[in-house]
Amino acid sequence: MSAERFGGLRARIAAEAARLMIEEGVDQYFTAKRMAAKRLLGRVEGRRARFRPADLPSNGEIREALLLLAERSEGSGRTRRLFALRIVALEAMRALAPFSPRLIGSVSTGHIRRGSDIDLHVFPADEDALERHVRALGWTFDRERVTIQKGGEIREYVHYHVADVAPLELTVYAPRELRSRPRSSTDGKPIVRLGVAALSALCARDHPAAWERYLETGEVEGMDALLEMDEDAPLPGPFDGLLEDGAEGDDEPAHAEPGEEDDPDQVYDPLPGFEGVA
Repeated sequence: MSAERFGGLRARIAAEAARLMIEEGVDQYFTAKRMAAKRLLGRVEGRRARFRPADLPSNGEIREALLLLAERSEGSGRTRRLFALRIVALEAMRALAPFSPRLIGSVSTGHIRRGSDIDLHVFPADEDALERHVRALGWTFDRERVTIQKGGEIREYVHYHVADVAPLELTVYAPRELRSRPRSSTDGKPIVRLGVAALSALCARDHPAAWERYLETGEVEGMDALLEMDEDAPLPGPFDGLLEDGAEGDDEPAHAEPGEEDDPDQVYDPLPGFEGVA
């Protein structure tokens, strides 16, 4: 039995979860959907409403709600800004060519929102060589080591947060991992990694007029004005990248709550009216 039969409850929970993540900084789908359910359901006969994961929207449904909120708030300028971000990504990838950069996430899929950064995977044989290269480019960056739980194992990833025209995040992988593709936490499918040629083709397909102008002049009309839109956005935080198509950051931190793919044998409180539903 679907919660959709009860006044679109599932969709309303997804919308409220998206609002919590954007406006209140809730940083996990797991937490946001449960907070949203409790806020919408309130109490039934003096008791807090009960729910179980099967009654709640998926990560993908929440991501779609996040995208809708972004479209409503930014309008047509969002498409122009997407092209500007893709050009910044393209030029950064060309600069990082020795390390086989690949674009992932919201700039790749088009699911950007205000404050979205550019996410690149890089595959250096020697991380020190990567760091020297980034320094030689004159980029300002912070290095961060993140521990997450992935596939039941604790893994560490190194991230470089680069302050460029738009913020870049470089995630370091071993060269052998270039042939493997992590799965998205939103739909379970392998994520798409775009190389320079694929990103160029995407720009030509999605932004033909702007792409032709860029090829002719090397410029993006209004680049500075478009990217200044992000100056009033919240500082980068744990909820950045929520519209991405999945990455290692979609796994749960080692000491955080588990994600929506919880233990099927774990006992959860069902939504009112669902107590007897299998």
